[in-house]
Amino acid sequence: MTKITVAKGDGIGPEIMDATLEILKAAGAELEIEEIEVGEKVYLQGNSSGISTEAWDSIRRNKIFLKAPITTPQGGGYKSLNVTTRKSLGLYANVRPCFSLSPFVDTKHPGMNVVIIRENEEDLYAGIEHQQTDEVVQCLKLISRPGCEKIVRYAFEFARKYNRKKVTCFTKDNIMKQTDGLFHQVFKEVSAEYPDIENEHWIVDIGAAKLADTPEAFDVVVMPNLYGDILSDVAAQIAGSVGLAGSANIGESCAMFEAIHGSAPRRAGQNMANPSGLLQGAIMMLNHIGQTDVAEKIQNAWLTTVEKGIHTYDIYKEGVSKKKVGTREFAQAVIDHLGQTPEILEKVTYEKGAPLQLPAYKRKQG
Repeated sequence: MTKITVAKGDGIGPEIMDATLEILKAAGAELEIEEIEVGEKVYLQGNSSGISTEAWDSIRRNKIFLKAPITTPQGGGYKSLNVTTRKSLGLYANVRPCFSLSPFVDTKHPGMNVVIIRENEEDLYAGIEHQQTDEVVQCLKLISRPGCEKIVRYAFEFARKYNRKKVTCFTKDNIMKQTDGLFHQVFKEVSAEYPDIENEHWIVDIGAAKLADTPEAFDVVVMPNLYGDILSDVAAQIAGSVGLAGSANIGESCAMFEAIHGSAPRRAGQNMANPSGLLQGAIMMLNHIGQTDVAEKIQNAWLTTVEKGIHTYDIYKEGVSKKKVGTREFAQAVIDHLGQTPEILEKVTYEKGAPLQLPAYKRKQG
């Protein structure tokens, strides 16, 4: 039994979290849930970070955090909870698998199966800005050798563990020769330690164009924070829908799992939202904590549900989909398909064993 911290979030968050937890329970996940409140209510109580000290204690104690989307109130003074959580817990790696579900979910890229691995703590997301003159503001871009080495090594170890053949690096080091130049240099150094895995580097603008046009050319892509944030959403959307994608945020001691989409307050309370993104995050969580059999069972049931054309409104398409359902009905359909495997989509088999965990960074001497 693994104790995890759960936050139901805002907007559609409570609905998709309830649906996800129902599926996990029905599949036999051995979890003890400790629920915390984060997000809009906490912000509006005067807490600028959107999370209380008690909630932090729960996350640090349990080390596994499953989080639904939250709403950050508009206006100044409110910090992004996601950025705060990643930096406070040292969640240096953001992992976002983006794969096609063609022909059951519309996409121009039926062969797509890309994993975006994004550095999660540094770059412009350090949030260091200041007013330089009356008419100029400045934002500092921070890139460190430890940050680069951790994320690049994670990308190669991920590729090795999950039998991926190639790791690609995107930077803009033709312009930012020191910051992005350091990221590229570390990529070259680390890649030499993995001769069994193909490596390549693209300038991010043409790399982004290639990713959008021919994602089949990529396997694992590692990037600094800002590029990874933007292009992981692009990759998820061209694979089929941002609403289908989950992500893992991995650190040396803690991990957070979530959907990549927002809280969609306009859809809240209508039993319309697709829980698939959060469910994908939860499946990554189950793999991380070693409950691979349950993760495999749920993923294959989810693929079967999608294959049978049981779709929520966001991916429903006449002539392809068979039945339009709400949040609760979709979750029940996944539960009904537990123990089944898809016939056309490729069924999953997850490698059993310890989660992908890297040793702490050690500075090289000399």
